[in-house]
Amino acid sequence: MKKQKVLVTGGTGYIGSHTVVELIGKGYEVVIFDNLCNSDKAVIGQIEKITGVKPVFIEGDILDVRKLNKVFRKHKFDSVVHFAGLKAVGESVQKPHEYYRNNVTGTINLLGAMVKYDVNKIVFSSSATVYGNPAKLPITEDFPLSVTNPYGATKLIIEGILADVCKASSDFCAIILRYFNPVGAHASGLIGENPSGIPNNLAPYIVQVAAGIRPELSVFGNDYKTKDGTGVRDYIHVVDLSVGHIMSLEKIKKPGLFIYNLGTGKGTSVLELHAAFEKTVGKKIPYKICERRDGDIDACFADCSKALKELGWKTELGISDMCASSWKFFKNRS
Repeated sequence: MKKQKVLVTGGTGYIGSHTVVELIGKGYEVVIFDNLCNSDKAVIGQIEKITGVKPVFIEGDILDVRKLNKVFRKHKFDSVVHFAGLKAVGESVQKPHEYYRNNVTGTINLLGAMVKYDVNKIVFSSSATVYGNPAKLPITEDFPLSVTNPYGATKLIIEGILADVCKASSDFCAIILRYFNPVGAHASGLIGENPSGIPNNLAPYIVQVAAGIRPELSVFGNDYKTKDGTGVRDYIHVVDLSVGHIMSLEKIKKPGLFIYNLGTGKGTSVLELHAAFEKTVGKKIPYKICERRDGDIDACFADCSKALKELGWKTELGISDMCASSWKFFKNRS
C-alpha cells in the first residue's frame, strides 16, 4: 500500500516535532514546512535519531503564497497537519496585527493551496482558549465560544473559516483539535519544549528555576476558587497530544467538520505541578506568590469523552511522566 504523504506546517516546533515522530512511526511520509521563527533546524536531526528517518524539510513561511504553491506542486499530499502560527498570549496583546496577519492570513494562504492542488483533509491545532471563561466544568465541545486575547481570537476565526470551507465543499474534511495545556517531552530526551527567552508556559519556567537559571517561580494569584487557591489547568503530555493527531487522520475517513478536545479531563493546580516537579528533581524549587494576571481564570479542564468515543483516543501518561521527561530533556541539552 502506498505511503500517505502529509504536509506538517510548523513541524520543527514543540508539538509539531513530536507529531512528526509519531507520524513517521506509523509509516507516513512527512514533509515539514517551517520558517524556524520559534524553533531550531537541529530538531530535524533529533527526529532522525529517534525514528531512523530524516523527514523532508522545507524552510518557508505560510505567508509566502508562491513558495506554498511550489511545495504543493512538487509533492502530492494526502493531508495537512497545520501547526504553524504565533502562540504567545501576552505577545498577541502587544502585537495583535502580527498575530492576525500570521495566523489568519497564513491559514487562508494554506487553504488556498490545498484547494488549488486538490488536498481535501486538514488537522488544525486549535486551543482551549476558544472557550474563554467557561461557566461550568468540565468543558465539552459544544460549550459557547468566546476569547479574551488576540491569540485566542485567531484560533476562533480560523475555526470559522474551516467550518465555512467544509460547507462550501462537499468533499473537504477539517479536524479541529482543541488543546488544553501541553507539557513534557519525548521519552528519549531528544526533543521537547525549548523556549527562547523567558518561557511563556509554566513547566519550562519551573524547570529553569530548578536548574538555577531563574531565581524563583512567580505564582500569579493564590485566591482563586480552587483547592489551594492557585489556578487549575488540564495538563496533557505532548506525546499523548501528538497521538491524537495520528488517530484523527486514521479514524476520520469522511468529509465534514470534526471537533475534539484533547486533554486529560483532570485539573492540576499550579502548586500541585510545582510539587510534582520538586519530587522529580529531588529538591526544593523556590516560588513567590504574586498578583493575579489580567485574563487568568480559576480553572479549566476538558471533557474528552467525544475523542474516546469517536477516535478511540485517551491519555496514557500522567503528571509524573510530564515532569520526568521535561527534566530529562533539559538535562540532555545542558
